[in-house]
Amino acid sequence: MARKITSIILKSIVALSVTVGVIIHVVADSRALLFFTTQSNIWIGVACLVGLALMIFKLPIKKWMYSVKLIFTVSITLTGVVYCTMLAPFLGSEAYTFSSTLLHVVVPVVSVADFFLYDFSTEYKKWECLTATIPPIYYLVFAGIGYALNWDFGYGGQTYPYFFLNWGSPAGAFGFSDQSPYIGVFYYVVILSAFVIGIAALYILLAKLLCRKNSK
Repeated sequence: MARKITSIILKSIVALSVTVGVIIHVVADSRALLFFTTQSNIWIGVACLVGLALMIFKLPIKKWMYSVKLIFTVSITLTGVVYCTMLAPFLGSEAYTFSSTLLHVVVPVVSVADFFLYDFSTEYKKWECLTATIPPIYYLVFAGIGYALNWDFGYGGQTYPYFFLNWGSPAGAFGFSDQSPYIGVFYYVVILSAFVIGIAALYILLAKLLCRKNSK
């Protein structure tokens, strides 16, 4: 019962943080909806709202729901790690505003905590770590279309959302350069894909260990 109550609290924190953070971001600039940060927050926020409804009304959780929660938890983990390690260091005082902290730190941390507290399943298959790449692959295509169509992602009219998705950089798609981003988009995609698969595999392993521990 204590786990359930704690999970309800954590899911509520995620849903509220996503709502407040996204509203602030979008009101400031509607182009915020074009970024993986905003989209991944919305995905995990909706997942937590659905989870809240299931828990409150005591409805069963289907196997596919656990799989979807895993995918969105990995996506929000990617959001937090990439922002804190690759983007925030270059943003100075603007890195951790109230809304940015909610979307890039609070939501990822609380979402992962809730996943391992309540929303994990011992039935995960090893290959499910590959399904975690679905949102990043979707976004790669989404951002690529935006680049091809010259969408304005902000920051002076740039046509890409993140520096590592700039197909027109000196490094291009497969090259190297002595200027940022130093390596081509392809290499960043490979690195981030490996990270996503690795995190998903780790989460699946930890979930199985927790299930075994709870079953004893």
